[in-house]
Amino acid sequence: MTEKFEKGQILQGKVTGIQPYGAFVALDEEIQGLVHISEVTHGYVKDINDHLTVGDEVNVKILNVDEENNKVSLSIRATEEAPKKSSKPNKSKVQEESNTGFNTLKDKLEEWIEQSKEREGTFKK
Repeated sequence: MTEKFEKGQILQGKVTGIQPYGAFVALDEEIQGLVHISEVTHGYVKDINDHLTVGDEVNVKILNVDEENNKVSLSIRATEEAPKKSSKPNKSKVQEESNTGFNTLKDKLEEWIEQSKEREGTFKK
């Protein structure tokens, strides 16, 4: 029954049901697959109902076809471009650039090495 569907195919389907764990999407009159909640969109999905409703037309990518059990695993997320990384400055870079506040570990390490060398000299006598 699922022979006409292959892993990697991108199709349009219709949401036929929603559960807390995912959404069922009809691929044709006979076959429907499951979009797990983790495959709905990029990022965390707390409530699938915030993203999908029954009757929505969605693009899905086939992740897996289980011929034995006639199950099809789908992903909406795989059909969408991943969001770009935010351009916010990295906290550690900001701290390195500003010399105010606490000394960095690198600065302290150099200071500790010097102190250690000075102590070694006094103990060797």
